[in-house]
Amino acid sequence: GIAMATLGYGVWALVAQHLVNLCVDTIVLWFVIKWKPRLVFSFKRLKILLSFGWKLLAAALIDTVYRKVRQLLIGKIYSSADLAFYNKADLFPSTIVKNINNSIDSVLFPVLSSQQTEMVRVKNLTKKAIKISSYLMWPLMCGLAAVANPLVKVLLTEKWLPCVFYLRIFCFVYGFQPIQTANLNAIKAMGRSDIFLKLEIAKKSIGIIAMLSTIFISIKAMAYSYILTTILSALINAFPNRKIIGYSYIEQLKDILPAILISFCMYLLCEPITLIGLPDILTLVLQIFVGGVFYISVSVITKNESFKFLFDIVKTKFVKKRKENELV
Repeated sequence: GIAMATLGYGVWALVAQHLVNLCVDTIVLWFVIKWKPRLVFSFKRLKILLSFGWKLLAAALIDTVYRKVRQLLIGKIYSSADLAFYNKADLFPSTIVKNINNSIDSVLFPVLSSQQTEMVRVKNLTKKAIKISSYLMWPLMCGLAAVANPLVKVLLTEKWLPCVFYLRIFCFVYGFQPIQTANLNAIKAMGRSDIFLKLEIAKKSIGIIAMLSTIFISIKAMAYSYILTTILSALINAFPNRKIIGYSYIEQLKDILPAILISFCMYLLCEPITLIGLPDILTLVLQIFVGGVFYISVSVITKNESFKFLFDIVKTKFVKKRKENELV
């Protein structure tokens, strides 16, 4: 990819880089993983998989088209610079959320699927997933919103400062991602891909209405409407689980509220640090340090359940590693 870029192939360098990455990954996996695919085909299994999987595929396609249409409309109606600010603002929080959320998603769905006959067990696992993921995600999103200004100046220079507004909007939007993912995983694990697709259609219908209602006002109006549709989407995703696993709105709110409150207080503490007038890099470091110390301290004082769970895991790993080193 780098070689093609230097030789003047333009965007085709990115295409080639992506294809080569996929080929290399496939070759490495072929040698590393012992299981190898065989030329065996079963129409019976295909029927079972298709009846469940096509609805998830349709939901994923609807979500992808919806996201791309939003960008296309902004690029068509407004300037390329406006679209660049919007997309760049989305990059920071989405990268953080995707890495954390994908890790949780890849573990949670198989575990919930294996316990689908035990409703109480599925509910407890979903509760724990929402608590822990919210505990991790909200401070990261609130922290990113607080350091947005100096972070953009340090990494992207001052010409990208207009994206700070959108970045903070996206931080709030992505903060709800864990609760949405956990609820959707519970629905999928119970084999209800039909409900999954219906929820996606309902959410995107609301999203399209909000988008078309604000697109000709301003991009900021679109961003504010994104907050509203995100909250509604979280409520829609949680709605079926009131009956499927007995996990009500009130219970879910109680599970995520501690993380939201502590994170919001952390934001209020860190945001004014930008007014001190320190160099941007020092402001950034000070905000991260103060925010981290505050969040952990409050978690310890309030005996936060998620903090204790994560601390015990880290402590166990550390002790195990130390014992291994002693044996060596």
